[in-house]
Amino acid sequence: MGFREHAACVRRIVGIVLAVLLIGGVAVAVVAGRDSKDTSTATKTVRGVIGSEKAEFFADPEVVKALAAKGFTVKAETSGSWAMDQLPLKDYDFAFPGSKAPADELQRKSSVKGGPIRPFYSPLVVVAHRGAAQVLADNGLATLSGKSSGKLLMAPYLKAAKADRTWQQLKGAGKHAELTGTVFITSTDPVASNSGALYLAAASYVADGGRVAADEAAIDRTAPLLKKLIQVQGAQQTSSDAPFRDFISGVGNPLVLVYESQVASLLLQKQDLGDLVVLYPDTTVSSDHTLVPLTDSGRQFGELLSTDRRLRELAVRHGFRPQGAAAEFTAATSGHTDYIDQQLTGIRQAPVPTATVLRAMARRTRG
Repeated sequence: MGFREHAACVRRIVGIVLAVLLIGGVAVAVVAGRDSKDTSTATKTVRGVIGSEKAEFFADPEVVKALAAKGFTVKAETSGSWAMDQLPLKDYDFAFPGSKAPADELQRKSSVKGGPIRPFYSPLVVVAHRGAAQVLADNGLATLSGKSSGKLLMAPYLKAAKADRTWQQLKGAGKHAELTGTVFITSTDPVASNSGALYLAAASYVADGGRVAADEAAIDRTAPLLKKLIQVQGAQQTSSDAPFRDFISGVGNPLVLVYESQVASLLLQKQDLGDLVVLYPDTTVSSDHTLVPLTDSGRQFGELLSTDRRLRELAVRHGFRPQGAAAEFTAATSGHTDYIDQQLTGIRQAPVPTATVLRAMARRTRG
């Protein structure tokens, strides 16, 4: 073999060796990169069912980011709080209804120790347009503390509802063409939805002289009034989101039951609320958003929501009041006290009946 042929052969061998080494090097790099990625970005995915009023919170990119920083990815589906127990819960890590009563029912189906977790809460309020709020105040059904807030007087309101009072029977209503027909509050379906069920709880408590319904006899005493409150509304939504959006857009009923968090969230986003007035019922029920862990991962996630400072901050930004951290909500809403009653001054909290009694109440409003 001549020199040239030998040199060419050597170059071919060296080229093959280098190619093999290069391929091996790339393969090692890919494996190392994959291993590194798995280690640095690993998150635990938890699946849960939530009340629709919390959907925007879980969809917030900042919430997603804060959860990922703590190692969690959340896949949340919405449901009416009182319909959650009909779902195949074996597929979920947590259930997150809007109050304690449905959570207690769900807890009985969970084998995870430790009980429910209550990261935040929100009182129920009635939103009204300014003209409607003023008419209610002029007729003794409400009091106003300014242009944008006040109290709904539950006993006088329920008396008016029992008597089928119309707007036309209230002095001053004639100045407002939109105020016609029976005076009523739009609420959600109490059979499926948390806010609608809690409306019945507060109304029955006031109507029965400050007694919590505990048996069939108690249900009988208030059933005719509760039936009026619901049936006058016609078709009902299973979420407070739709009637609230209708109200903000200027359509629908002039009085709508919503969560305070829905109003506070818009205020904290600096949205214009127009002539909206927040009426806090003088006897109301706070919606304790209660997470029921269905797996150990669900419990870890629930505890994180309660204890992580950044997540509490984001909950406040969505209008919720963190449990045990009143100062955070007070500080965030300090510029909006014309709408928000930070201390819930003079507002009585009605105890909520058991889930069994409340379900029976809701069914009685149907027929």
